[in-house]
Amino acid sequence: MERVIVKYLSDYLYEHKLISRQQHGFIRRKSMSTNLLETLNDWTLAIDNGDSITAAYIDFAKAFDNVSHQKLFHKL
Repeated sequence: MERVIVKYLSDYLYEHKLISRQQHGFIRRKSMSTNLLETLNDWTLAIDNGDSITAAYIDFAKAFDNVSHQKLFHKL
């Protein structure tokens, strides 16, 4: 499924400026690894320039653990 999205949807979204160049998920030649490398680079540059860094981490996996699967299947 991801390959279909990458192949057809990402080019369309880029052409019509509906998606940011910073997007990594479902984009050709970008992944969680490239996202982490860009983040590490940005943080390194900020530290070298004496800037501060603020990070917020969100764990969406826990949110789905609390959803009633029966209600979710009913909605689907």
